[in-house]
Amino acid sequence: MALMFPRLARNFARNGYYPTDETTLERTLQALAPSSTGRMRILDPCAGEGAALAEAAHMLGREQVEAFAVEYDNERANHARKLLDRVLHSDLMDTMISRQSFGLLWLNPPYGDLVSDQAGTSQYQGSGRRRLEKLFYQRSLPLLQYGGVLVFIVPHYVLDSELCGWLCSHFAELRIYAAADPTFKQVVIFGIRVRRQDICKTNDVTEMRDLLRAIGAGQKVAEALPAIWPWEPYAVLPVVNELEHFYRVTLEPEQFGAEIHRLKGLWPDFVLHFRQTGARPRPPVKALSRWHLALALAAGAITGVVTSRSGRILALKGDTYKDKVAKTEFTEDEDGNVSETRILTDRFVPIIRAWDMTPGSESFGRVITISSSADASPELNHPVAATPPTPAPTELFESGRLLFTQSVKHLVEERLLDAIPYLDRHFAGDWGELGEDDWNSNQRALKTGDRLISCYDISAGDETRLWIITDRNRGATTVLLPSDY
Repeated sequence: MALMFPRLARNFARNGYYPTDETTLERTLQALAPSSTGRMRILDPCAGEGAALAEAAHMLGREQVEAFAVEYDNERANHARKLLDRVLHSDLMDTMISRQSFGLLWLNPPYGDLVSDQAGTSQYQGSGRRRLEKLFYQRSLPLLQYGGVLVFIVPHYVLDSELCGWLCSHFAELRIYAAADPTFKQVVIFGIRVRRQDICKTNDVTEMRDLLRAIGAGQKVAEALPAIWPWEPYAVLPVVNELEHFYRVTLEPEQFGAEIHRLKGLWPDFVLHFRQTGARPRPPVKALSRWHLALALAAGAITGVVTSRSGRILALKGDTYKDKVAKTEFTEDEDGNVSETRILTDRFVPIIRAWDMTPGSESFGRVITISSSADASPELNHPVAATPPTPAPTELFESGRLLFTQSVKHLVEERLLDAIPYLDRHFAGDWGELGEDDWNSNQRALKTGDRLISCYDISAGDETRLWIITDRNRGATTVLLPSDY
């Protein structure tokens, strides 16, 4: 199937989209062979319009192949959905995909250097030249099962010492060829993923690393991709486990609408998402005054869902903000000269916000502010709307939507974990048990808008670590266990 006319391909290249040309695709597919038993699962994390992966699925036997893809551009993602089984319209860095779940990784990543404000830069781990191709390689590699096949299509000049070392440490039976169309200076690299300890340090490995480096430096030219594959083809292994996770961390608008429709509301269980869990709170020594109640709410000591006497259902969250109180003092010396002194004193003002979740209410979904007033005496269960001064937020960044993985949700439901204190620490900039480099990376991310990650020691059954990740768009904060990543 012709993918694109050459002139159109060049136009797409100007927009950062480098589709695989028809000849290169046909010759590359000759190097692949289907599994003799069982169904196969293949992945393209930068799928474009999905034509390349669709051709690969057809060649391997369409009825035996599940084709998965990720594509950042909405128009191209919609086109890919017509050809493939499951397609995420997302940045690959904003996805949750189960590890070691695919027998073929078709990786033709975006090309270019990472810059300081580039989304995902903080996720790059390495000391060499910071390139998008290398970032996508790092993110995609864990998704390929051991024994799985890699097809890696990149410009030859990306092959620096660091990337060549990674390839020779992660893959056996490496082969490299020049793409049929020289327009984008691409090479096609084949390999079979193996565990690092299983790679023998032989002369063949050293020679392959030297060859990759020489091609990357322009000292050698890769052989042309053969029109007829002369070697034993790379066999795509059958599925070895079920795909537990394949979703975008921040929901697409269509997904969010479908989820609300399915649940008949935002959440089926208010208590799970808004109530503090864990130890049962102790009653106060004496009855609290209205001032104590307001302060306790504002300090976060009382949160959750409250039903008022009039039937309104409110999800409460307390807070405080610091205000400056100005006071001017006048003093007179012995000569009758008057001096003026202006004093600023800090004053901490409690403030409570509530989310009106009353079904059928005109104010459903509206965020209101609650406080006590001198002439009205509201109780804890009968809040009254007010309009105090705009508070200064105590959180360092927007949290976005709060997401729990299934394993964390299970711990919360079983009362083995209270995630609220760890979320409070995360939003306040306490990154927990991170190393100095990761801690400093988070501090920079507060300014650049990159991803934020915290790590905390916990004691919840057999679990000892908890991670909290806020994505770079500040659209979602995910609470997860290391085993979920």
